Amino acid sequence: MKKFLIYTVEGRVFVTGILLTVFFFIFATVGLVQGMPSAKVALGAFLTHCVGSRAGGIGLCILNGFDPITTIALNFYLEGLIVCYTYAVFVLSTSGIFKAPWINKAMSKLKEKAEEKKEKIERWGWIGIFAFVMAPLPVTGPVVGTIIGYMLRMPLFSNFSAAGLGTLTAIVAWCYGFDFLEHRFAMLQYVFGAICVIIIIPYLKPLKKFIDSLRHEHESDD
Repeated sequence: MKKFLIYTVEGRVFVTGILLTVFFFIFATVGLVQGMPSAKVALGAFLTHCVGSRAGGIGLCILNGFDPITTIALNFYLEGLIVCYTYAVFVLSTSGIFKAPWINKAMSKLKEKAEEKKEKIERWGWIGIFAFVMAPLPVTGPVVGTIIGYMLRMPLFSNFSAAGLGTLTAIVAWCYGFDFLEHRFAMLQYVFGAICVIIIIPYLKPLKKFIDSLRHEHESDD
């Protein structure tokens, strides 16, 4: 395992994700100990990104008084560390390095989503990945985008640069869009709440099925 993590590109991407996560949680822990409200907001943004809502994370920052530069930097950082993990785990599980059943199940779901979009993106190459990641639509974003890039055998730099620039463009657009609304409409908090609910609802049923399957596997092993 150590050999694969050090001497393969995917392994180094995975280690990068670990380092980014460690730095983030050091910052969050120090902030919580010092009573900084921004640390709680950052953790909340991290959780919203984990369920696939970059708009939710950006809106949370804007509503709590983060300036645009901080909002953009934080949310781009969070997207980056999540992509490092998911991309590396997908490749390593596909290669048979990671063999845990729950990992394989999660990655097979991502593979299905990626395959649904792959044909539409394939002929556009770098531009296709960029546009796909940038689009504010369901099942888009850098996680699925980089996996599609891997399936299309794009070089890592081309894949990550397209996904990274698409992510940054989307975050900037969302940030200034929310900032515009926040200064003009008191109802932004309700809009943000509605976005969170809409995003979370589709995950409830699959999450319940996933937990039930893990419970059944554990009972069968016993």
